[in-house]
Amino acid sequence: MKFQILFSVLIVLLIINTPNSFSEELELFTNSKVYAPSHTLQVYGKGLPEENLILRIFAPDESIAKFDQITTESDGSFNYGLLTWPQPSTNFPYGTYTVEVISTQQNGISQKIDVKFSSTTELVDVPVERIVNTLVFAPETAAINHPIRVFVQTTSDGLLIGNEPSKLLGTTHVHLPSGISIPLSNSFKTLHQGLYFVDYVPREEGTHVFHVVAFSQGTTSHGSAATNVLRQDLGGISEQIITLNSILDETSEELNVLKSEIAGFDTTLDRASVQIDENIGTISTSVEFITEASSQLNALMLPIIASIGLIVALQVTILTRRR
Repeated sequence: MKFQILFSVLIVLLIINTPNSFSEELELFTNSKVYAPSHTLQVYGKGLPEENLILRIFAPDESIAKFDQITTESDGSFNYGLLTWPQPSTNFPYGTYTVEVISTQQNGISQKIDVKFSSTTELVDVPVERIVNTLVFAPETAAINHPIRVFVQTTSDGLLIGNEPSKLLGTTHVHLPSGISIPLSNSFKTLHQGLYFVDYVPREEGTHVFHVVAFSQGTTSHGSAATNVLRQDLGGISEQIITLNSILDETSEELNVLKSEIAGFDTTLDRASVQIDENIGTISTSVEFITEASSQLNALMLPIIASIGLIVALQVTILTRRR
């Protein structure tokens, strides 16, 4: 019985001395939402008594623009001038910044607030919001089974953002002509902060749509580009056209040679025709000469034939009388 009482007292003491995870307290506020050059960014809030807090400012490209560490008061409150905004530059451009406070004693919990650095402090004219832009660059045409490279650019307020493409572009995919989609989340490689690329090999003929989804600091941005995949790329078609042009050039040259030969043949035919006409004229003249000679020969032969006939008749008469 005494042992049970002692054990119960020990449990109560442990519960009293153990920090309560539900008692975590961390608040963060800023003195404005929009700041112009020379204005002071004042942060205030509350944490645990005499707690060490880490204060950070993230630039639009998610890099750390300012880092500081403070200690809360005995009541846990804090009020600190974190930054006097400078004139805009490449290190501090206009855009949306994130102020973060991190507790070093409350399991690393943190609070964040977005503020705007602008040329004016009019909240009506300058809304405090983070806008992520995503641009996709893909070739217009490609060929089946030939790799293509697709580039992605992610920016916020004109600055390149993002580090790990697997987290930033985690739901990116490509829509195939067959209607299915293929994820590309683990295929991207980093070319530069905010610049990424993926090598993709199309296996289907038709239009492939690359749908890129960027997620940064709770903000989502979409971008897309389409590529028309053919059976062969324009390079192969161009080579075939060049080959065909070469063949046509050779054929044209051969036709020119044949044309020139035909032209010479026409001349030869003309000469042959003239020669034949001349030969026909010569033959006609020869026939006339032969006709005249035949007439003269007939004139000479008729008296001789008549004489021979007369002699034969006389001999026949003489022989008759002798009998």
